[in-house]
Amino acid sequence: MSDEPERFPLTRSTLRARVLMVGVFVGALVAMSLSWVFSWGLETPEDRARQAQELAVARREAAFSSPPGSCLTWDKADASDVRKVSCTTEHLFEVVGVVNISDEYPRNARHPDEQTWRTIAQQRCGQSAGEYLKKPLDPFGKLTVGVLRPDRQQWAQGDRKLHCGLQWVAPGGEMQPLTQPAAEINQSNVWEPGTCLGLVGKTVGDPVPCSQEHSYEIIGLVDLAEEFEGFPPPDKQKTWLDRRCSAIAKRYTGGADLGKQGLILSWDVRERPSWKAGSTLVNCKVAATLEDKSGLAPVRGSVHKDAAPPEKDSGAGDRGNGDAGDNGDSQDGGDRNGGGRGGENQNGPGQGEQLPQQNQDGG
Repeated sequence: MSDEPERFPLTRSTLRARVLMVGVFVGALVAMSLSWVFSWGLETPEDRARQAQELAVARREAAFSSPPGSCLTWDKADASDVRKVSCTTEHLFEVVGVVNISDEYPRNARHPDEQTWRTIAQQRCGQSAGEYLKKPLDPFGKLTVGVLRPDRQQWAQGDRKLHCGLQWVAPGGEMQPLTQPAAEINQSNVWEPGTCLGLVGKTVGDPVPCSQEHSYEIIGLVDLAEEFEGFPPPDKQKTWLDRRCSAIAKRYTGGADLGKQGLILSWDVRERPSWKAGSTLVNCKVAATLEDKSGLAPVRGSVHKDAAPPEKDSGAGDRGNGDAGDNGDSQDGGDRNGGGRGGENQNGPGQGEQLPQQNQDGG
């Protein structure tokens, strides 16, 4: 018996049937394709706008139902495009808890103002943050407590659910992106070397290009834990930081004389609560003060050895020479500045000046 499978010849009727079936199948595909093309072509801009709005609403609702451990971000100032993202990518807010304030604010209660929202955030969300981190929250640190709250329409509909979270807010109030889960972030309120912080009145603002008018230029980062096992008194911090920051300034500027440029070297001092929370990093920085010592003077251009010289601008001072403008009220809560000194032509090593504090709004 042959091992080959038995073959059956195709009759004319069988062949005709198969061809007919293939034709029907191809025809169906063509009809479906044409239907899709024509239906897409009939979609109006209004339809696409409505679909985009529905998608944004769905994302917003998903974000506002996110459990603790979720990270959120948005692009619009009112956070109307809030969406959930991975905590290992850039985000603005990490949810640490969800609270309901209907016990204090029933359905007919007025929508709180901004100051009331700050108070609510601290009272209702502060404890959640510490429990979530499983370690103290540095009261002077990088992370602050924030809250995602119902908008006026949601409030009017009776929504009283708040999402408590952790965020990083610059001294001028601009939110900064985070790229790690909050529990993995060192809470020290520091910036990367090369960062320049803006000038608001006579105090510190948000990061700006160093070519623009600014207050501080961050020139280095040091760790107090390299020198001290336990919390060091402020005087010991200052003595050690004077040496370390002076060496960093020499490398950063290529040995430039800061005093001749109207600049002084400064640094931060850590408080005991910060040390307890693990915040041992400190920035070395360069700034200028007004002649009457009432605040920071505007500086334009970087002191880095490879930086281009600042452009001349009659409307603003270069390297600390000029008028700082109207007075800006500084809010307490930032890192304490440990002082600083100028170049060799100043009043000798260690002759420091107390600089204005960086403000940090935790609301």
